[in-house]
Amino acid sequence: MQASGGNRPAPGTLNQLFFEAVSRFNRPDALQVKAGGSYQPISHRELEERVRRAAAGLAQLGAQPGDRVALLSENRPEWAIADFACLTAGLADVPIYPTLPADQIGYLLRDSGAIGIFVSTRAQAEKIAELRKGNDGSAAPLPALRFVISFDDVGDLADTTLGELEKTGSADESPEALAAYRQRALAVEPGDVATIIYTSGTTGEPKGVMLTHDNIFSNVMSIKDAIPFDGKDVCLSFLPLSHIFERTGGHYLAITTGTSIAYAESIDTVPANMAEVKPTIVLSVPRLYEKMYARILETALSGGTMKKRIFFWAKGVADRWANEKLAGGTPKGMLAAKYSVAQKLVFSKLKARTGGRLRYFVSGGAPLSPEINKFFYAAGLEILEGYGLTETSPVIAVNTPEAFRIGTVGRPIRGVEVKIAGDGEILTRGPNVMKGYFNKPEATREAIDAEGWFHTGDIGELRDGYLAITDRKKDIIVTAGGKNIAPQPMENKVKTNKYVSQAVMIGDKRKFPVILIVPNFDQLGKWAMRQSPPIIWTDRAQLLNMPAVQKKMEKEVLGELADAAHFEIPKKIALLEHDFSLERGELTPTQKVKRRVIDKTYKPLIDSLYEE
Repeated sequence: MQASGGNRPAPGTLNQLFFEAVSRFNRPDALQVKAGGSYQPISHRELEERVRRAAAGLAQLGAQPGDRVALLSENRPEWAIADFACLTAGLADVPIYPTLPADQIGYLLRDSGAIGIFVSTRAQAEKIAELRKGNDGSAAPLPALRFVISFDDVGDLADTTLGELEKTGSADESPEALAAYRQRALAVEPGDVATIIYTSGTTGEPKGVMLTHDNIFSNVMSIKDAIPFDGKDVCLSFLPLSHIFERTGGHYLAITTGTSIAYAESIDTVPANMAEVKPTIVLSVPRLYEKMYARILETALSGGTMKKRIFFWAKGVADRWANEKLAGGTPKGMLAAKYSVAQKLVFSKLKARTGGRLRYFVSGGAPLSPEINKFFYAAGLEILEGYGLTETSPVIAVNTPEAFRIGTVGRPIRGVEVKIAGDGEILTRGPNVMKGYFNKPEATREAIDAEGWFHTGDIGELRDGYLAITDRKKDIIVTAGGKNIAPQPMENKVKTNKYVSQAVMIGDKRKFPVILIVPNFDQLGKWAMRQSPPIIWTDRAQLLNMPAVQKKMEKEVLGELADAAHFEIPKKIALLEHDFSLERGELTPTQKVKRRVIDKTYKPLIDSLYEE
């Protein structure tokens, strides 16, 4: 089967996108950053001026078109300034997750041959200082690196600061110099490499994905056509800008649509920042929506009997309302009246927590549970789920307000083709597909075939032109008996249970599947105290070892999978004391579970589940 999003947009560059946006919108709050207890605006005019001066400063440091400059920072205005400074100077930047340890950063800097690096804070500057000394054990510390530019004042850990770089670049601001800068920036070709983004590496070592200006430009233009913007939107930015999802959607798309970008202080402050900023658009990975859903259920269930009844009455009404809407109808009469009451009593409070102005959530990076998606839709908070990869800039398909189907990731965007291979793998072709992997021609040939089709590694199907993802090809579990199991839909179903925080299925080449569960300890603890007599525990290990608790969790998990085929149902369940973490290498920076790491880390426990 095959589907196409229609004709591709005209080729272009990110520099063209930047100049046109600044000229067209000129908002006083192009960017917003929390400082001194409140959000402070940065205008398009100031942004353009700082970008131009930083670009001139980079040229004076000896950076030449085609050179690579790395960017190691949390989300903040300086990230945007450094990025556009590199692009308008004809450089390719290399964004690096600020959560990475020094040795992994060293690999990326050496592999990319970066001649310089922007760092945000003293903590990030210290990582680079250690690498320059060769303290990560490498024979050649960082042979190509010539300069370090810091956003904060970090003393002698950096060669200069961004402020000093801009000051250097402001030495000549004659009309001739300004015209020459713009001319050089617009001389960059659509096919020139704009960035090298290293895959987060759920398997194997990271590969540098070379994305051209037009790869990302075409993606932005196609998304802009699919999702309506009015130049007055506000986006809260908290996913790492080093990830292509946030970079394309929460950075370039925001700039080109005149959307104000407000940077969250941290991932932990997102709820508070949402209330302050009152965003109209929020991009996130499914983990946020899973946590929000769990919190909503917990609040409802911990209230009194009346509060609980009202919530589940409202949820039932909203569910019926959603069924009619999703079937193409218009709820009327008593259902419409009840839904209006449900909104006032229950869902208006949920909307208020998002700031009260939210038009759309956008979800990407991993599959979103259809049950959770439908709950938010029924509550009046639409989640536009999309799909893509770093190698596709990233969007391949996305649900839109006009073409919305839960359980799918929408239709292919304009200019993008999708087809399903004989083994179920999703193949895609279009202007958004990467130039290739940096210094890895063989890996590039494996990923992109002779006809230009990129092999995504995901399994899916087309349903009336809508793309549905069933699993990662490498994640498919093939049991010793030859049965194929797609674990992600099963895990997503289990995670909707209020007693479950995280779930990972294991079973490849094993006799049967098993599942590792991290309980929601708040809910499980409350359940334990409600028992007669109450279950008393001092630590999580003690709680999880109690037969009554194990029986309870087994009932909850298997209850969610009652509709699954017999061979898909986990035969045994293991309960874990702690959430999977980024620090232990169990999650990617975008919260995707590294299944192979989990399998290896918990191997003794997993092996014990298969003992007779």
